Amino acid sequence: MVREEVQNKTAKGPSSCTNGLLWLTRAMDFLVELFRNLLEHADLLDQHAKHEHLYTMTQACTDSYTKTLKKFHGWLASSSITVAMKLAPNRDKFMEVISGTGDINADIEKFCTTFSPFLKENHEFLASVGLDDMKAS
Repeated sequence: MVREEVQNKTAKGPSSCTNGLLWLTRAMDFLVELFRNLLEHADLLDQHAKHEHLYTMTQACTDSYTKTLKKFHGWLASSSITVAMKLAPNRDKFMEVISGTGDINADIEKFCTTFSPFLKENHEFLASVGLDDMKAS
């Protein structure tokens, strides 16, 4: 479908399958980076962000956004997301919502390890058709 859209010059349209694949891949990049941040800074994440020296969920989300999505967003989207990041729940609440019955940290690590190669493959494919660096319209 992507190759057909590229050939028909409809790949950059906001409702194209290509655009959907691109932004889904980027959203998953953000999630993988966020999960990595949560694992890497688990000992510094304060449940209630009472201490300034601790790494908050807002910081984890902002760092993940900066590394993955920010370069593709314009000023308005980036500003809106910066405001939204301030509304991130505390780590305990977030982990409670996403956790199942197993070891959540092990599950997150396994997800990051096994899912990252699929994202890399998507990026390589999108780059091969000249669209991996497409910015938001």
